[in-house]
Amino acid sequence: MEQKTGNLVLCGLFAALMAVGAFLHIMLPIGPFQVTISLQIFFAILAGLFLGPKHGFLSVLAYLVLGLAGVPVFARGGGLGYVLKPTFGFLLGFLCAAWASGMPGGSARQAGLKQQLLAAFGGEMGYYAAGLVYYYVMFNFVLQNAAGMGVVRLLEVWLFSTVIPDSILCVLAVLVYRKLGPLVRR
Repeated sequence: MEQKTGNLVLCGLFAALMAVGAFLHIMLPIGPFQVTISLQIFFAILAGLFLGPKHGFLSVLAYLVLGLAGVPVFARGGGLGYVLKPTFGFLLGFLCAAWASGMPGGSARQAGLKQQLLAAFGGEMGYYAAGLVYYYVMFNFVLQNAAGMGVVRLLEVWLFSTVIPDSILCVLAVLVYRKLGPLVRR
């Protein structure tokens, strides 16, 4: 029973940290686009490492449900209308990041540094895959009056401009987990 309570508390904590991470961001103007680098990928990776794939996923899902219900926890507010924003796929990508980063060897606790880093980078790539595919579909096929965006431009704006800072955040998440993980398990 104690472990279930601990997981529930950590799920709530990481859902709250995802909301805080949305407001700790840097906006990069890239042509007509405003690309955001936030601490959310850091917290999504940590959620997976601390909680494993299932509970890490659920903590990020709780954050998304709150935001879609209208609680202003997303970087630009909240509400169901977010589903129609091309960048909503990146929010869905946080689910992939939390799930994948919790996967090394079934448990981040038994995994070594190499496996944890691979899981974190796998989570980051899941984040980008979900975000980029959703953005491409929304921008090219759903939105009215959109000029469209090619794959190369999509990668230039939404991947190449942020992958290095996000990769650094993934490394930091693993290092924080390796330092705090043993303390939290006590």
